[in-house]
Amino acid sequence: MVDGPKIRAAIVQAAPVPLSVTQGLAALPALIEPALDHGAQIIAFGETFLGGYPLWLDEAPGAALWDHPGTRALHGVLLDEAIRIGDPRLAPVQDLVDRSGALVSIGAHERVRSSLYNCQLLLRPGQAPMIHRKLVPTHGERLIWARGDGSTLGTHAAPFGPVGSLICWEHWMPLARAAMHNQGESVHIAAWPTVRETYAIASRHYAFEGRCFVLAAGTIQSRDDVLQGLDHCSLDAAARTAARDLIEAMPEGQLQFGGSMIIAPDAMVLAQAGSSPETLVADLDLASIGQGLAALDTDGHYARPDVFELRVDTRARDGVVWSDQG
Repeated sequence: MVDGPKIRAAIVQAAPVPLSVTQGLAALPALIEPALDHGAQIIAFGETFLGGYPLWLDEAPGAALWDHPGTRALHGVLLDEAIRIGDPRLAPVQDLVDRSGALVSIGAHERVRSSLYNCQLLLRPGQAPMIHRKLVPTHGERLIWARGDGSTLGTHAAPFGPVGSLICWEHWMPLARAAMHNQGESVHIAAWPTVRETYAIASRHYAFEGRCFVLAAGTIQSRDDVLQGLDHCSLDAAARTAARDLIEAMPEGQLQFGGSMIIAPDAMVLAQAGSSPETLVADLDLASIGQGLAALDTDGHYARPDVFELRVDTRARDGVVWSDQG
């Protein structure tokens, strides 16, 4: 960890292109460039920005019913549209990252074989994206996303210090927090759908506990956004009707409300957004990390390794092992 310099961080609080990851990626450079114009060296977007948060799971009555035709149709769309490892559609954004030298963290639906994962991608200059997959999808999210494993519970070694991320309710997993604190994050991306009051509390707590800066990134999304996103997707007539009926069962108007904030290691809020599109910018004084550690180091003098021990299994759990029997 480098002690002393300042870096500039940004959160892009914007509306995604729901369902159509392809269209969302096409729109992404225009959202990143204003943050780069502000001099941002690290830029964060909220949870599943690419593809949009699946609002129908919370907002549409009946979405969880067995074999619901609208839920099935929308799941099929996301499988077709989801990011994959080595996805060529990321190339224009990767080129922007390579040219600018900035880091860009963005939530996405990811496909691994035939399952969807809620992931946070960290695009890095000259390197493949680092992926974190959500360990436990929250409540109704288990209808759509599989569970990540310890293989993506890591950090990126940026010039100014380690950068990591957790997604939404992972911030209430004490052992996940401890594993991340052990890696000495300088900047942590906390990805949320909306940074509501309890989520703001969790983000500020994480900053204080981990002695790191936190970019608590939320998004904006309305029912009309989801309907417009559906128009970009290829579906047969019956599936499109079922999907539209399910989306139209959601309340009208705005359903995600941003609330993004940039938080210092003492839990103080450096910048906070409202409920509209906004590029939030703040300068992070990295010297404050070491100064705060004088009082509290949860991975050091507050850890009590004689009393507590944490083991983290970082093996990939693919579920299938092919071996040569010959």
